[in-house]
Amino acid sequence: MENLELNEQERNRREALGKLRELGIDPYPAALYPVNATAQKIKDEYDPEKGNLADVVIAGRIMSRRIMGAASFIELQDETGRIQVYIKRDEICPREDKTMYNTVFKKLLDIGDIIGIRGFAFITQTGQLSVHAKELTLLSKSLRVLPIVKEKDGEVYDAFSDPELKYRQRYVDLIVNPQVRQTFVMRSKIISTMREYFNAAGCLEVETPILQSIPGGATARPFITHHNALDIDLYLRIANELYLKRLIVGGYSGVYEFAKDFRNEGMDKTHNPEFTCMEIYVAYKDYIWMMEFVEKMLEKVALTLHGTTEVTIGERKVDFKPPYRRLPMLEAIKEYAGVDIAGMDETQLRETCAKLNVPVTPEMGEGKLIDAIFGEYCESHLVQPTFITDYPVSMSPLTKRHRSNPALTERFELFVCG
Repeated sequence: MENLELNEQERNRREALGKLRELGIDPYPAALYPVNATAQKIKDEYDPEKGNLADVVIAGRIMSRRIMGAASFIELQDETGRIQVYIKRDEICPREDKTMYNTVFKKLLDIGDIIGIRGFAFITQTGQLSVHAKELTLLSKSLRVLPIVKEKDGEVYDAFSDPELKYRQRYVDLIVNPQVRQTFVMRSKIISTMREYFNAAGCLEVETPILQSIPGGATARPFITHHNALDIDLYLRIANELYLKRLIVGGYSGVYEFAKDFRNEGMDKTHNPEFTCMEIYVAYKDYIWMMEFVEKMLEKVALTLHGTTEVTIGERKVDFKPPYRRLPMLEAIKEYAGVDIAGMDETQLRETCAKLNVPVTPEMGEGKLIDAIFGEYCESHLVQPTFITDYPVSMSPLTKRHRSNPALTERFELFVCG
């Protein structure tokens, strides 16, 4: 019944579209609309004592409306937020022609339609900042029905909350849950801040091939495609590592890339077959320098986004101010699991896992066994930014050996909130 109802509503909207055209109203005009204000700008700049913002032009989507005879209120939403618009019939329509208001506004416009408003800012008798409309222009007729979002006492009910629909129809999520937009804004700021930081350090941003004859730089199943002109199969890259390293070999002292990578494997809410990966490579440095480089970058990102290094993640407060704790992996296991595994072989590690009730499988070697103990006993304790360093050789066969302990490597991973 719900789908039938929605389809009927969509049919009604298509009928309204036809009637608008019969009235000579273009539901999708091509001309530029001269927007000069946003909802947030009006909220920030309007001063009732000065009577400023006497000629504002805004555009946005109708999110709600209350029709009360010859006057109406609508809630208009643009990219900065929502603002109330007051519409009086006799001001947007000539007195001798009420078609625009009685037919168009009351019957042919719907929630979700995009309109333009020219008018002035004012405060209503109830004290609400609004825009008094002098002109109303239809900019885009919406043919799909938006999910109904009800609000009461500041709480949202019946929101667009289905995870599958949120990811598959992100544009709907952005319309009915505008707070989601902040995620996109912050993501953009994170990337631009990192790019600024890398450039200031003398690193060069590059682009490397996505189509590769041999997929490499990681262990993953690739997507395969075919190049018709060369009649060969190619692979979408699973990592951009190898080409960046070749640029270091070629003589650059620092290169980085924000890259789209592709892995034809399982997926869940934190693993997508297509994802963005940033990799950076520098010459003549060591892992001590890189840890300092990373923590200063994260400090800069936190300050840019929040104005402070203290950031709330879930229910935890995390401080990104350097320096971060450096904790060798074997010392972390000793601290949190209460065992010293330094020098243990595979048999001893397997026995230790059994004593610690760490689940293992027969094919797991030394590296996997150590990683299992670390994951079970250590990760959850690493809430504040912590560099886990000096991994055993069995876990990092391609990493440079530690300068003072050949059984370890000079590798680090940064942990935050586990």
